[in-house]
Amino acid sequence: MTVGNLQLGASPSARLHGKGNKVRICPLWSTTATSLTRLAAGRNKSEAVFLGRTNQPLTRFGIHRLVTQYAAMTGETVPTLATKRVRPHTVRHTTAVHLLRAGVDINTIRAWLGHVSLDTTHVYAEVDLEMKAEALARVDISSLRPRQPSLPSLMAFLKAL
Repeated sequence: MTVGNLQLGASPSARLHGKGNKVRICPLWSTTATSLTRLAAGRNKSEAVFLGRTNQPLTRFGIHRLVTQYAAMTGETVPTLATKRVRPHTVRHTTAVHLLRAGVDINTIRAWLGHVSLDTTHVYAEVDLEMKAEALARVDISSLRPRQPSLPSLMAFLKAL
């Protein structure tokens, strides 16, 4: 991502080039925009936003290294994270699930992730067992009575054959 891909004014966003040459515009939190403004200050629009330790554009391998390194460091203070395998795609997946839990429409999440098909995005809805349990807990079934079968028992039916 280059400095020119950032729109850091009143409605901050980033223009992202994704897999399959897909381009999408993603909104940014104001705190993210503030950090990016400091990072991009005094830089040419054609320069990469994120640079590695050699002042070269950060590659996907560099991002992978940073994510795994910081996940390992965090695992020292958050024991549940220490046993998890955290990769860049984990961050993407977790963000999508958090958006879903926050009530964001699945089609909006699809566009944010850059998925062409809604079927691809439904994977995120399917895996969230906690949301399913919460939805089930919201349904009041206390007024329902067990249904009494009006037909003779199955064994009696089979014997009559």
